[in-house]
Amino acid sequence: MLYTFHANWFYVAVATTGIVGLWGVGLALARRSPNRAFELARAAAFGAMGLQVAAGVALYATGARPGNAFHVFYGIVIAFVFAFVYLYRAQLERRPALAYGLVLLFVMGLGIRAWMNVR
Repeated sequence: MLYTFHANWFYVAVATTGIVGLWGVGLALARRSPNRAFELARAAAFGAMGLQVAAGVALYATGARPGNAFHVFYGIVIAFVFAFVYLYRAQLERRPALAYGLVLLFVMGLGIRAWMNVR
């Protein structure tokens, strides 16, 4: 059950991080400040990928190995990116649309790389 969730939630996590990431970069290119809708979407994207990482951790804790070592590595890198975003949130607020847009696109890429290392 958890394995199926982890396998299928990947699409939601990658799609939301990608769409919201592009939205943020688009806002930055248009020189518009992010509105409340973007902030909620950003939180949803981080939450979706956070849930994906949490499901992977739970799978790993139960002894299931959904992918090879690189699959786990990319999940750990995503968790570290989240930690760095939290630590540097004040600096990211200087240009929030661009900063969070690029971070979400980077996280989307990490998610895709993790998926490419599934057995």
